Amino acid sequence: MPPKTDHVSRHPEAPGAGATLDQWLSYLESIHPAEIDLGLDRVLMVLRRLFPRKPKGRIITVAGTNGKGSAVACLEALLMAAGRTTGAYTSPHLQRYNERVRVNGKDVADGELIAAFREVEAARRGVTLTYFEFGTLAAFVLLAGAGVEDWILEVGLGGRLDAVNVLDPDLAIITSVDIDHVAFLGNDREIIGFEKAGILRPGIPAIYADTDPPRSVLQQVAAQRVPLQRLDETYYVADSGEEVTLRFESDGLVVSLPTVPLPVNSVAAAVVAFRELEPELSLDSVAQVIARVRAPGRFEKLGSHPAVYADVGHNPHAARWLAGRLEAIKASTGRLIAVYGALSDKDVEGVVQAMSSVVDQWYLGGLDCPRGLAVGELGERVASSNPGLDITNCDTVSDALQLALNNANPDDLIIAFGSFFTVAEVRRFLLAE
Repeated sequence: MPPKTDHVSRHPEAPGAGATLDQWLSYLESIHPAEIDLGLDRVLMVLRRLFPRKPKGRIITVAGTNGKGSAVACLEALLMAAGRTTGAYTSPHLQRYNERVRVNGKDVADGELIAAFREVEAARRGVTLTYFEFGTLAAFVLLAGAGVEDWILEVGLGGRLDAVNVLDPDLAIITSVDIDHVAFLGNDREIIGFEKAGILRPGIPAIYADTDPPRSVLQQVAAQRVPLQRLDETYYVADSGEEVTLRFESDGLVVSLPTVPLPVNSVAAAVVAFRELEPELSLDSVAQVIARVRAPGRFEKLGSHPAVYADVGHNPHAARWLAGRLEAIKASTGRLIAVYGALSDKDVEGVVQAMSSVVDQWYLGGLDCPRGLAVGELGERVASSNPGLDITNCDTVSDALQLALNNANPDDLIIAFGSFFTVAEVRRFLLAE
């Protein structure tokens, strides 16, 4: 065991009786010196005190650069429609921390979160946990307490060393592998793929939901003899723009999927996962279930005349998907106007380059949050790497959105994107959330 001096802190004191959720969240932010501290030793230490044995229920772990939240939302809906009691853990949240933990499709209440935080605090006995690690263990406490049959857990960062990975999955999903979180995961798909493949377990089924998997993922699949469902190898997706079909190689079964504002590969992966988990059930009702799924901040329509959409895409891979989605509808709109705010550690240049072919006018807004880019630096990075763009700088995302709305025609389309913080501010502005 590492020496206590590495992990033990006596300050600050935990919130007392009657403390609010906000007070607890502030406390979670203060008990570890780093926002991110990848590694499983501290989390495992506390997990074993909370759960001497693996919690009951099937565990589905979802990793990937993009598309995780969409896959979780679709699989959650399918399992619930099949009558399974289901819990989901996702991150980050948009408006309220409670969004991170859902039991049977409903966000947990403040009191439930506080009770779970108290349980983790009692079990950690001075072990330092990051905000995410503490919240992850609290989510486990909540899902175990609710007695759900299926746990759908979204990895926060990477996979191998992420706190979610302390639990062995019964099914693993990797939605995609691309460049993001360079400071922690590196700038090479092979290295990132190795990290994400860390959620795999020997002999446990897995799904890879994108084309061209890194060799590092396939090497781990082979080494651990993982039964892998792989896009364009064991199942196929065809998207005509009007209809989406999913075909299984094993028996030729074809499933029609509705067109929804979510990445089609993530939707298909959720259906493949559902069939893996519930092989005896018919897929006849899949289209109806998927048609009702919405994930806040994923190409979410928030206004009309002009149309306003919001998307949490914040890296070039996500921006390419978003640009493709916008290209498909651009012919039926007027100008396409972007409202963009970003974090300092993101590939702003790559994102803007991916979107520049479809965007006619840019309104840039500064983000006042940890790692948020002030508009001055954001504007310099956008202009220097993509000369010739029509750019207007605004102090805040709200200011940028308001100016875009003032100058837009009714048939224009506004896409507000760049990070969860960007979308959260846009939703507050338009929905008063």
